[in-house]
Amino acid sequence: MKRPTFFAILFAAASMLAPRAEAQNAAIKTNLIYDALANINLGLEFKMAPRWTFDVNGNFNCWSFSDHKEWKHWMAQPEFRYWFCEAMHGNFIGLELHGGQYNMGKLNTNFMLLGTDFAKLKDTRYQGWYAGAGLTYGHAWMLAKHWNIEAEIGIGWSYTRFDSFPCMECGNKLQDNAVHNYFGPTKAALNLVYIF
Repeated sequence: MKRPTFFAILFAAASMLAPRAEAQNAAIKTNLIYDALANINLGLEFKMAPRWTFDVNGNFNCWSFSDHKEWKHWMAQPEFRYWFCEAMHGNFIGLELHGGQYNMGKLNTNFMLLGTDFAKLKDTRYQGWYAGAGLTYGHAWMLAKHWNIEAEIGIGWSYTRFDSFPCMECGNKLQDNAVHNYFGPTKAALNLVYIF
């Protein structure tokens, strides 16, 4: 799987907004859910107006697990947020985009969600890319002057193109450049946030 340097893309997007960043107008964050799943992740958020922020986060997983389990991927997820009270405090809604690449298989995920059969990941490896968009809702709680905890959930659509293989060790393709449309949860976050 090719691994583009999405961190460079993430920081390039953030740096375009960075000159506007002032005290209490920028934040750095980590998603504790992704941390628990061994995904390296980083988020940056910038205040654009009294009730508007631009949030961008990315995550990366390059680990190989026992028994040839694969959950390698990278993802970038920019989002525009509207805060009901003031930026970075209270309730917000957002419009997010997402995209990345993945190489997944031999995962015991025996469930189906809105037309997508995740049980196929047990005996088949999928390698491809995806892109999509969604709507989010969240809330940020102040812990201290510079610290917040933030919960967010998103639902949306993803378009993916992929190749599939019968097992982790085998090289014979089952599908080549296949298409799948996914609709369902696209974001789940419990962020620990440091506000500058």
